[in-house]
Amino acid sequence: MSPCPVPTEQQPLNEYEALRDSWFYRWPSLGWGEYGQRLGWVAGVGAVVALPVAAASFDPHTHFWGFTLAAVAGVGVLPGLLLLQLYLGWRYVRQRLASRVIVYEESGWYDGQTWEKPPTVLLQEQLVSAYQVEPLLRRLRRSLAGLAILYGAVALLGWLCL
Repeated sequence: MSPCPVPTEQQPLNEYEALRDSWFYRWPSLGWGEYGQRLGWVAGVGAVVALPVAAASFDPHTHFWGFTLAAVAGVGVLPGLLLLQLYLGWRYVRQRLASRVIVYEESGWYDGQTWEKPPTVLLQEQLVSAYQVEPLLRRLRRSLAGLAILYGAVALLGWLCL
């Protein structure tokens, strides 16, 4: 078996460990309470921007429902972008772990190479993908689905009330 020619920082298992240990990308691996709390803080930051914009768009005293719906929609933007970034980062790593062939760069963007994983490495990385990364992606998909349901409810209420 030949040694792995892929640079250390581009090896899928090392990319997984870097994401797992990073401050931001480890959020989906936290318990539901802490995960929700962090998303709540992000929503709170979004509210600092969304509430004044909603109030400037709809007078809260005369157009209560318009203000409320605009505020809820605005508050969800920042958590939605954050969840999307988390999902895309973890999905990229999952694809690299599960792939039989790895594309890598030796010294720059202009010299892309490929390496086929030996069966033992492929099996190990597919197990990490299935049992470590997939549960995180499932949680992120559920969170994004919840946000999509919230936006659907806001759109429906907006249609009915306005």
